[in-house]
Amino acid sequence: MSDEENSGPATIRMAAIKDMMTDIEFKAQVMARTNKLESGIMDSGGIGFGLGMIISLVLVLAPVFLMGGI
Repeated sequence: MSDEENSGPATIRMAAIKDMMTDIEFKAQVMARTNKLESGIMDSGGIGFGLGMIISLVLVLAPVFLMGGI
């Protein structure tokens, strides 16, 4: 009787459902991680832009001042 319970269409369906659930859980975890990463990038975007602007101005204007251009 235990052989009948462990084999058959019901077991195959359960295996397929478990595989689908594993796939869904994995995709949900990937989406959650991606969402967290994007949120972190968006939060620090303004600070990064400001620092990039300051660094680029220093790199462009420092040689001009050192060579006596202005």
